[in-house]
Amino acid sequence: MKFSILKTEEELRRWRNSQSRWINFVPTMGALHVGHKELIKAGKRFCKNEEPLVIVSIFVNPLQFAPTEDFATYPRNFETDYQLAANSGASAIWAPELDDVFPKGHESHFKIEVPKQLRSSLCGKFRSNHFNGVATVVSRLLALVRPQGLILGEKDWQQFVIIKELIKNLNLDLKLFSIPTIRDHDGLAYSSRNNYLTSIEREKALSFPKILNNATENFKAGKPLSLKDIESELNQNDLQVEYVETVHPFSLEPVKDNLDSCLLAAAVKCGETRLIDHAFLMKRNPIVAIDGPAGAGKSTVTKEFARKLGLIYLDTGAMYRAVTWLIKDSRVDPSDNKQILKVLEEFKLEIKQSQYNEQQVIINNKDVTVEIRSPEVTELVSIISKQRLVREALTKQQQDMGLNGGLVAEGRDIGTAVFPNAELKIFLTATSKERAQRRALDLKERGFHVPPLEELENEIKKRDAIDSNREISPLLKATDAIEVITDNMDIVEVVDTLIELFRLKVPEEVWPTPYS
Repeated sequence: MKFSILKTEEELRRWRNSQSRWINFVPTMGALHVGHKELIKAGKRFCKNEEPLVIVSIFVNPLQFAPTEDFATYPRNFETDYQLAANSGASAIWAPELDDVFPKGHESHFKIEVPKQLRSSLCGKFRSNHFNGVATVVSRLLALVRPQGLILGEKDWQQFVIIKELIKNLNLDLKLFSIPTIRDHDGLAYSSRNNYLTSIEREKALSFPKILNNATENFKAGKPLSLKDIESELNQNDLQVEYVETVHPFSLEPVKDNLDSCLLAAAVKCGETRLIDHAFLMKRNPIVAIDGPAGAGKSTVTKEFARKLGLIYLDTGAMYRAVTWLIKDSRVDPSDNKQILKVLEEFKLEIKQSQYNEQQVIINNKDVTVEIRSPEVTELVSIISKQRLVREALTKQQQDMGLNGGLVAEGRDIGTAVFPNAELKIFLTATSKERAQRRALDLKERGFHVPPLEELENEIKKRDAIDSNREISPLLKATDAIEVITDNMDIVEVVDTLIELFRLKVPEEVWPTPYS
């Protein structure tokens, strides 16, 4: 497709009206660099059914500059920008004048005021009208371009959060995609303002990401976080500190105590150049807890979700099934706690983890991956799994598996009992009729006898009642879990929904999507 250079609103309108494909939009202020190149390349990926078009805007927005800031001297390299955009796969570049974005001048247009909570910390504390200007121009650009997708970098995290909330508050029919901060080979985050740095200043600036990275590693190692020490170290490297703060990653509210995870963000001046950077502090990698009743499709969905995000898949239900199989195989009375305890003291359960295939379940050196899915085990598993000593033993084992995070676990009490601090909790469910149909298909595929659907539905209702009313770790939706009803949704649709929910809780920078 021909690369189009658009200058006016009319040229943009004609180009936009001539397109029938999905359009992803990359808004920039020009002076394009490798970070923008990666945004454009990402824009070529983010579409389900076809290769999308990517349009890049270049507009140096006067509304986000204070009178003392560098609007007049902000780098403008239009010819170089056109070449980079075209070589990176963009379909068009739009470089409007002020009157194209704000006819009759910006004073004649409505302005957007960002909620105080989102602009009162970090950069917003020192650039009073900056984010109002950003939100105003982004809403205007979106109205003119009318894209299906918006591609942003996570480098300016506060700006990313504000635009995300803008889209949500205005109820825009738009998909927001993000990519992690793109860094040069020496670790410095790409920025158009890096062009201002002298060679000596750039050497000093390199200590900025290194200091934040050291703070991240120390945090993971359990060492206390001291903002004063970080500020002192930055000053010692001849970087003038504007702020060093810890905030909640999505609400941007200050976080001072009980730090389990937060955003560490800072702004410094290196010479006359203002630089920003950040790091996400987490004690472990993210965990996703997926709960729900039997037959809701958790296993199938969770396996595919884990594969797409490169997370370890943990089927806790398989663990309970394995113990149930062992108790049944040992001819132990399911109500005899003494005998069950003896079995638990002597059993060896091994789950061979996999990011891509069904987990192999081995108990006492016997592979029972297939046997644990039999109707006989299914009938007995609710009775066994409600035993306190069984749940305590397996919950401890599951929590040990999750010490380092980086996994998605599914079951019936993952978000309430096993991983109550999971970054994302999902309650995946479906009607009993839908679940009976899925159960019948699963039995058929595994070579087992398939009872009538009415009988399967009654069994499912009975099991729901047992699971929901048991005294120990009943099936409950965690108060902070998101319910996803999967009736009339195929696997792809459910997985895509879960990935979107994951990205609302976990930035790409924390857990990048392993695109092929």
